[in-house]
Amino acid sequence: MPRQKKNPNHPKKGSTIKVEPIRRLQDIKRIKKCLSASPRDLCLFTLGINTAYRASELLSIRVGDVAHLEAGDRFELKQKKTKKYRATTFNKTVTDAIQTWLGEHPDPRPSAPLFISRKSGSALTVSTFGTMVKGWCEDVGIKGNFGSHSLRKTWGYHQRVQNDAAVPLLMEAFGHMTQQQTLEYLCVQSEEIQELYTLEL
Repeated sequence: MPRQKKNPNHPKKGSTIKVEPIRRLQDIKRIKKCLSASPRDLCLFTLGINTAYRASELLSIRVGDVAHLEAGDRFELKQKKTKKYRATTFNKTVTDAIQTWLGEHPDPRPSAPLFISRKSGSALTVSTFGTMVKGWCEDVGIKGNFGSHSLRKTWGYHQRVQNDAAVPLLMEAFGHMTQQQTLEYLCVQSEEIQELYTLEL
C-alpha cells in the first residue's frame, strides 16, 4: 500500500490549532448576506455570534426550547462541559432569525433539533458545524483559522472591543477560571497591549 502523506497543517499530537474570532464587522455582514438564502444556516450563525454558547450546546437546542421566545426573553441552556445552566437574553436579531427558520423547518415538532441535518434528520454534528463555518469564512475571503468555536469567540471579541465589556464579566459568561484565559481565548490580549504604545506622551 502506498504510504499516506501527512497533512502539513495537521496539529502535532497533543496540540491544537487555535481558531480565531471574526474580527471585522463588515465580514460578519458579508457572511449574513451570503447566508440569506439559507434560513437554517443564517439562524445558526446569528445565534452563535450573539451568545456565549459552545457549538455542542447550540446544536442541542430543540424547536420547543425556543419557538415561543420573543426579543428580551431569558433563555437557559445546560452546558455540556460543566452540566450547569447558563442563561442569556435573546435580542431581536436572534428571535427574528429563529422565527424565519422555523417557518421553513422540515420538522416543527417541539422535540426536533432546531439545527437539523437535511440528510439524516438528526441534529447537525460539531464537526459538520465546524466545516460549515470554515466554508462561510472562505466564501467571503476571510483568511485565518476558523471553526465552530469561532462564533462563540466572535461574540466575546466584539463585546470586548466594540462594547468595552469588562473582562471579569466575559470570564463569567465563558465559564473561565482566570482573566488571562479569557484574554487569550478571545485573541485580544496582544492587540490591546499593542494599543498601549499608540499613546504619545
